[in-house]
Amino acid sequence: MASNLPPQSPDDVKSFFDNLIKDQVTFPAAEIDATVGFFLKRGFDQTSANSVAIVLLSQARNDAVPVFSLVDKLKGLTDLQLTQVIAQVLNADRAGTSLLGYRVETVVNTYEARNILV
Repeated sequence: MASNLPPQSPDDVKSFFDNLIKDQVTFPAAEIDATVGFFLKRGFDQTSANSVAIVLLSQARNDAVPVFSLVDKLKGLTDLQLTQVIAQVLNADRAGTSLLGYRVETVVNTYEARNILV
């Protein structure tokens, strides 16, 4: 039975980490380098670029879409649009209880609009 409590014995710890990563996923080096390089050029730090690239590569494989075509489409986005797309891609890879979001400031017009007839 799965538990969120830490393992109690050294054997439990070893068993936990042995079963943590069951399936290894491999990607061609050219795809990884191109995807990580794209995010590095857009201002991501190395760790973020690696993480987002792996999620994007996995999602591209799941959707049967060439990753190079995704990167080409992402090149035309502004920084804000890229942030929104990356948040959606990361959310697709996360559990529903842990979603990423972004805050959009709402502009409230406190002045009354009046029709003034002269």
